[in-house]
Amino acid sequence: MLYVIGIGISEFDSLSISSLEIIKNCDVIYLERFTGFISDEFYQKLKEILNNPGIRSFSTDHEVKFVKRWYIEDGRDILQKARSLDVCILVYGDPLVATTYNELLVRAKRQEIDVRTIHSSSGILSLIGDSGLQPYKFGKMVTMMNDPMSSITVYNTIYENMCNGLHTLVLTEYNNDDGKTDFNSSSDPFFLSPKRVIELLLEREKEMQLINLSSSTYAIVASEIGSKNSMITSGTLGTLLKLDYQKGPNSVIIPAALHFTEEDSIQFLTRMLDPPNDNSKQLSRIANRMLDKYIPNAKIALSNLNSMIKSEMSELTKDYRLVLDNAENYLSDAQTFYDQGKIELAILSIGYAEGLIDSIRFQKNMNPW
Repeated sequence: MLYVIGIGISEFDSLSISSLEIIKNCDVIYLERFTGFISDEFYQKLKEILNNPGIRSFSTDHEVKFVKRWYIEDGRDILQKARSLDVCILVYGDPLVATTYNELLVRAKRQEIDVRTIHSSSGILSLIGDSGLQPYKFGKMVTMMNDPMSSITVYNTIYENMCNGLHTLVLTEYNNDDGKTDFNSSSDPFFLSPKRVIELLLEREKEMQLINLSSSTYAIVASEIGSKNSMITSGTLGTLLKLDYQKGPNSVIIPAALHFTEEDSIQFLTRMLDPPNDNSKQLSRIANRMLDKYIPNAKIALSNLNSMIKSEMSELTKDYRLVLDNAENYLSDAQTFYDQGKIELAILSIGYAEGLIDSIRFQKNMNPW
């Protein structure tokens, strides 16, 4: 039997009684901290409880054993043991938030090994709740790594979410792997600082200029959720850059437009350093930028084309007049739709207008652009 047990976000305080009973009766107990950090104190306390003579007496082979990512991903030894023994893996937060365990459970099922997942509190959902923002207003989440190239994906995700009026949760790099293929586990992992996240995003803004991130952009930083040092801090990027962030894990939320209830929550449920503002007002949509360029250009091209044809022909034929009138109508529609915020229809209309202009351009060998 294979058990994958989530210990929650508060270590021993969030480990359920039923989970502890399962652990007590397992033959093999693995503890990993590559999904999320688990302290030495938890490890020692768990060992003390399990080695209590009143519970059971462990042999050397039955000790709580730290394992690394490579061992879980390889999985062969775990699955082999689970055929004849009760094996459990203890995981930070909720175990199935990490795709590593979905894959392991699928492999176990294919090999007809009994499995059971014990769910617990998720760090991701907990920090969203603590932030005071509404969970259903979040879009795709993304992870920022220390590598500057990672900021491209993060920036684009924030942009896409904000275009849809959705907040973005930016998880930060956490690394507890020393690269060695052994089972020694470091209790001093690397946590990417929120300051580094903000710096990388502002650097990317200089190139992309879509979200218009600046020192006045509003953000929320969630630090060490579930621990006694848990903190939710809100403020502008300029203010958040000045803070000193200790340890981790940390996450950064870039909100879109805020509901008034979310603004109240930020004020009373977070450490608010600056009053919230609407980041979406600064958004520069690609579609809007296209229309700002294409509509005026098409109007100029149509005017130029009219002048060229009139200089060549004393009187416009009926066919040419019909094409030019239709192009002008589509241009008018494009501007009207754009003013109404119907971006897709505006792009469609400008495309038709340009197509009609180009039909005469190619037929008469005239270039009005």
